[in-house]
Amino acid sequence: MSLNPRLVKESFSAVEPFAEKAAGYFYGRLFTLCPHMRGMFPPGMDAQRDRLFNALTRIVWMLDSPEGLASYLAQLGRDHRKYGVAPEHYTAVGSALLATVKHFAAEVWTDEIEAAWTEAYAMAAKLMIDAAAAEKTPPWWLAEVTDHERRTRDIAVLTLRPSQPMHFIPGQYVTVQTARWPRVWRRFSIANAPRADGTLRLHVRAVPGGWVSTALVRHTRIGDQLLLGPPAGTMTPPETDRDLLCVAGGTGLAPLKAVIEHVIASGERPNIHLLFGVRRACDLYDMPDLARMEAVFPWLRVLPVVSDDPAYDGIRGRLPDVIERFHSWTDHEVYVCGPPPMVDETVRRLRSSGVPPSQIHHDPTQPHTVHSGL
Repeated sequence: MSLNPRLVKESFSAVEPFAEKAAGYFYGRLFTLCPHMRGMFPPGMDAQRDRLFNALTRIVWMLDSPEGLASYLAQLGRDHRKYGVAPEHYTAVGSALLATVKHFAAEVWTDEIEAAWTEAYAMAAKLMIDAAAAEKTPPWWLAEVTDHERRTRDIAVLTLRPSQPMHFIPGQYVTVQTARWPRVWRRFSIANAPRADGTLRLHVRAVPGGWVSTALVRHTRIGDQLLLGPPAGTMTPPETDRDLLCVAGGTGLAPLKAVIEHVIASGERPNIHLLFGVRRACDLYDMPDLARMEAVFPWLRVLPVVSDDPAYDGIRGRLPDVIERFHSWTDHEVYVCGPPPMVDETVRRLRSSGVPPSQIHHDPTQPHTVHSGL
């Protein structure tokens, strides 16, 4: 049969109100069918259940966008290699998923809906399996911490040296696992353009309840070893001669700094405005480096913005508000990174002001899928 997105979406709408229970039911079925798979997941499953449902929601609502869906599923398939996911695991996942949707959408369930879900999952699984099989890069890299700078109480800048070459594009991210939390991976953007010595820099903020971020900021030392997943992400350098607007909230500065480094090294001379926003002036953790970049590249203008510090005598306000104080950005290529609410609001304001969506670049603002369950 042909794929039927309408039936999948309509039945999934009946499941969405029960997201937390449905995710718990799914993992219960999966680990019953395939007990050894429990060891592929982190000890605590609360965050994992959220990531599963976020990924599933995204896949369901992208069924009408085959190209975007194929790209997303291929990336998931490649990313899942680092967990040891093999083609045979997809059968158990499919059975658990179908049982879960059928259980929570029982009032609307029909043979036709079951066939639509079966077809959709078969398509998704094939794309993921094929992408994983075709990928030639390692599933993960071992990396040594060669420098660790505590810039603030909660922010550290780490320099890492992978044990083998890692090819990436400025603006991409890697997932990171620490020895302190096996099987728990979190996403961090690479804060530099590729270097001759192969090292990477990460800007990490320890967030409340953040297992990996806290371990990286407060418990990681020079000489420690980390695992890195394959580089991913689409917020890559522009293929245009337009001027650039970069809007960075907190450690969202990292990928934008990598893009700017790349532009500087390319020999191109676009005007670049970098708005670097934080809550308090003491959180402007990277200003010395940014000042050095300004000094060697006169076309770069760095504008620190502080929202919640009345004593600060520079630009104050929320980033989405501040961008509207300047001239129109419609002829700029725009990059936005930071807390999801800031990114969403900034993108909305830019579009409302006439910036074409094709000129606005940001990675998805929903939590990154560490384990999608698919």
